Amino acid sequence: MALTLSDVERFEASRPRLEAIAYRLLGSASEAEDAVQETFLRWQAADVEHVAVPEAWLTKVLTNLCLNQLTSARARRETYVGQWLPEPLLAGDPMLGPADTAEQRESVSYAVLTLLERLSPNERAVYVLREAFDYPHREIAEILDLTEAASQQIFHRAKKHVAQGRTRTEIDEAAARRIVEEFLAAATSGRTEPLVRLLTQDAVSIGDGGGKVPARAKAFEGALAVAKFMRGLFKPSEAKRSFVGGSPEVHATNVNGAPALVVVVDGRVIGVMCLEIGADGIAAFRNQVNPDKLERATRRWAAADHGEPLLRLF
Repeated sequence: MALTLSDVERFEASRPRLEAIAYRLLGSASEAEDAVQETFLRWQAADVEHVAVPEAWLTKVLTNLCLNQLTSARARRETYVGQWLPEPLLAGDPMLGPADTAEQRESVSYAVLTLLERLSPNERAVYVLREAFDYPHREIAEILDLTEAASQQIFHRAKKHVAQGRTRTEIDEAAARRIVEEFLAAATSGRTEPLVRLLTQDAVSIGDGGGKVPARAKAFEGALAVAKFMRGLFKPSEAKRSFVGGSPEVHATNVNGAPALVVVVDGRVIGVMCLEIGADGIAAFRNQVNPDKLERATRRWAAADHGEPLLRLF
């Protein structure tokens, strides 16, 4: 049955919300776009005149498509080369979705998206729908074919798992910028001690190269190990300059709602370093250098003016 213009407009009005849900469920912008497009095809094939609540219908279809995708993604990630991290979204990307509450902002952070990988598909779906989009458990139960009580139990279990994995700290933009600048100064000082002072005792650094860019398969753990790695990472060398194809520019910005460094060569984003800042210092670095996961970031970077870089490397 052919869609009317009104039916298409109704879907397009829902697209931003659907993309934001799919991204949180899948951790991949490209896969989220595919899931939303498949939802549109299902909408196109449906007898939409008899769909009582289109937004609920679309959310149910999308969520179940994502659940199927998550099941197959688990198998793929078992063979993924090195550490797996989500695809980063730069500040202003509409796929970030709502950011009115602390819970909404946290739900799309790199730290939480990484922790969501530990949850079962159902736990992840309930957590995302409830925490990030404030769906009542009655609606979540209908979307996932659960009882309302089961949805509540799954949510509490998922929230507990996420809370155990991190310390929740919100800092203002000015404080975050100051910490990022202090980190850059310490990382380029050539000394380990200034870096150690900025890190928590149990700091970690994780890198995702996807087998295409060198990245250590195991995380660096502990302040000293992370500091030594960062000191080496920011040490200039002609070999590094040759490898990345030019002189990298380092910009401070927000990625997935948190402080981050974006490394750019000739307009191409070659790395995104997300910082998790706790009350006692920088608790984690999550470094995305897999070029397949930086294509969207590069496109969005090119579409805006970011001013002068904080630093030029090599």
